[in-house]
Amino acid sequence: MPAKAARHAVIRRLIAEGAVRSQEHLADLLSREGVAASQGTLSRDLRDLGVLKGPDGYTLASPGEARGEAPRELQRAIRERLLSVDQAGSLVVLRTAPGHASALAVEVDRSRPAGVVGTVAGDDTVFVAAGSPAKAHRLTGMIRALAAPGTGRERPARKDVL
Repeated sequence: MPAKAARHAVIRRLIAEGAVRSQEHLADLLSREGVAASQGTLSRDLRDLGVLKGPDGYTLASPGEARGEAPRELQRAIRERLLSVDQAGSLVVLRTAPGHASALAVEVDRSRPAGVVGTVAGDDTVFVAAGSPAKAHRLTGMIRALAAPGTGRERPARKDVL
């Protein structure tokens, strides 16, 4: 097995075991396994493997499904991380708990719903740029429907989040 594939296999196993908190920690764990990798290599590996970083460390994300419906991982990310969604012109503003915005933005970027141009994530807020206000309106409706499946409405926003 080539070195990159072997390294990816070890990284997947370590992350699946829930053992990885940071790139530095991953480098240490890999070193203990006899695998050497620079910080740049680890960054590329984590990106290539679709690894997400959340408040509890790294997790593996499976690729989204493409059948005209929102990919399962996007649906899960919205249900687990989204607190509120609002439209501001051609932007859709997603609010999460602190530390969760990046993981949600990654899933939006991966699934690339119709009309999405790109995302910018902070600690608890994701700005989703849509191609037009009409596209942002449709995206907002889709996200609200995914947040509360079966109701077509967004679940209530927490009062402690602005």
